[in-house]
Amino acid sequence: MKLGVNIDHVATLRQARMGLEPDPVHAAVLCELGGADGITVHLRADRRHIQDRDVELLKQVISTRLNIEMAATSAMVEMAASVQPWQVTLVPEQPNEVTTQGGLDVILNEGHVRQVVSRLSSLNIRVSIFVDPSLEQVRAAHKAGANAIEINTNGYATARTEASQAAALKAVEETARMGAKLGLGVLAGHALNYRNTGPIAAISLIEELNIGHSILARALFVGLKEAVSEMKAIITRR
Repeated sequence: MKLGVNIDHVATLRQARMGLEPDPVHAAVLCELGGADGITVHLRADRRHIQDRDVELLKQVISTRLNIEMAATSAMVEMAASVQPWQVTLVPEQPNEVTTQGGLDVILNEGHVRQVVSRLSSLNIRVSIFVDPSLEQVRAAHKAGANAIEINTNGYATARTEASQAAALKAVEETARMGAKLGLGVLAGHALNYRNTGPIAAISLIEELNIGHSILARALFVGLKEAVSEMKAIITRR
C-alpha cells in the first residue's frame, strides 16, 4: 500500500507569519526520505496555505508523485494544466470550512464534473474524485470518466462507538469493492492517525492512503522523516 503525505499545514504555519519558513518543498523532500510514495497538497481558492509557487516548485523538486487536491473550477483546471501534476483529486470546497467537510457530490454535479475530468484527462493528468462511502457516488464517478476515487474515511475515524465504527469501516470496504469492480483506482483518507489507520490499511483493495495532519503533528515530537516512516510501517503491516 502506498502512502501519500499531505503537507498543507507546513504552509499553514508559514502563512501564519507570512514569511518564508517552514518551507513545504523542504518538508516534501523529508517526507520522501521517510518513505512517502507521493506528496499531496490542496490548492484552495483562498490560498490559505499552499500557494501557486509551492505547487510549481514541488513539481520540479520531488522525485515521487504530485497530487493536487482542488475544486472543480475553471481557474483550478488551468492551474493544473500549467503545472501538470501526476494526479488531480477533485474535492468540494467551502470558503469558511476548517478542512474538507465531505465528499464531492458527483451525482448532483455530474455534467460539470464530466467536463472537468475530460479536460484534465486530455492533458494526461490522472483524475481522482474524493467521495463519501457511497456506491451511487462511485458509479457516478466512473460514469464521469474518473480514473480513481478517494474514499472519505472521516465517518470511520470520528465514530464514537465500536458499533458505529464497524459500520463505517464496512461502508468503506463496500465502496472500495465497488470502485475496484468498476476498474477505478481506490484510495482513501481523511482524519486517519496512528491509532485508527490499521483497519483501513487492512482493506486490500485500497491502493493508497493520503494522510497529513496526524503525520505533521507527530513530526513536532519525532521529526518529519521519522513520523512518515512510522506511518508507512503501519500501513504496510497487513
